[in-house]
Amino acid sequence: MTTLLLFVLFALGLIGGFFSGLLGIGGGIIMVPLLLYVPSLIGLEAISMKTAAAITIVQSMAGSFSGLVVHKKYNFVHSKLIAYMGSGVVFGSLLGSYFSKQIRGEVMLGIFAGMALMATVLMFIPSKKDDDLAVENVDFNEYLAFFVALLVGILGGIVGQGGAFILIPLMLYVLKIPTRIALGSSVAITFLSALAGFIGKWGTGQIPFLMAIVLVAGALIGAQLGGRLSSRLKTASLRIILSVLIAFTSLKMWFELSPIVGYLLTIGLVLLLLVFLKDKRKHKELNKLTLKT
Repeated sequence: MTTLLLFVLFALGLIGGFFSGLLGIGGGIIMVPLLLYVPSLIGLEAISMKTAAAITIVQSMAGSFSGLVVHKKYNFVHSKLIAYMGSGVVFGSLLGSYFSKQIRGEVMLGIFAGMALMATVLMFIPSKKDDDLAVENVDFNEYLAFFVALLVGILGGIVGQGGAFILIPLMLYVLKIPTRIALGSSVAITFLSALAGFIGKWGTGQIPFLMAIVLVAGALIGAQLGGRLSSRLKTASLRIILSVLIAFTSLKMWFELSPIVGYLLTIGLVLLLLVFLKDKRKHKELNKLTLKT
């Protein structure tokens, strides 16, 4: 392992952590593409999907714990929700991470590409309005919460993700959890998921600790910088850019796995984007009419 590679890992951690803190999205969805494609672009040995998954599970664990401290302070963490989803995600993540050693890198790449594609689609869902319910007044379907978390945990454990980028939309639109509580609770659930995934990958000897520590150091610094800047900037346009980048990354992976699937998914995303823009235009026109009347 060269000094240049360690420097690149620190820089990638800094970049990924910055955008994670700025946009409030889990670092793994940004970090994995950076790890997969940047080193080879600058002439270094390519990092495999298995190694990227092992490194990012450590970064996800450290980053989510840092966020948990903040959200707990403001009472946005729902203990009952964490108990049900946390148990599901921990069990699923342990299973996924333990058996990930037997899963080929191409399959892991396909799973991550699918999760990235799902994250892209979920970003087109209109934002849910806050209903400002207190934590003690929030109710949900316990069995559905456990099942959702179990599935996310299994997939996240395989590819080294805490799964926050998918958990949050599922909590908002499937479980009907208020936004602030979904954000705060998802950080705790993601930490449990990442911790379980870390144990599974550590127990099977998959984690290169020096690479992981260097990446985490950069990510934690970057997240602090991004978090400070996020309070001063409007992130709507940045989220659109991020969704385009994630979609591009997902499609690039799918084209590598199967060009036919890549073309079909590209057509599907273009159609979805057209529907989204048309719907957004209608909402603007309705708002103008409402203001006039």
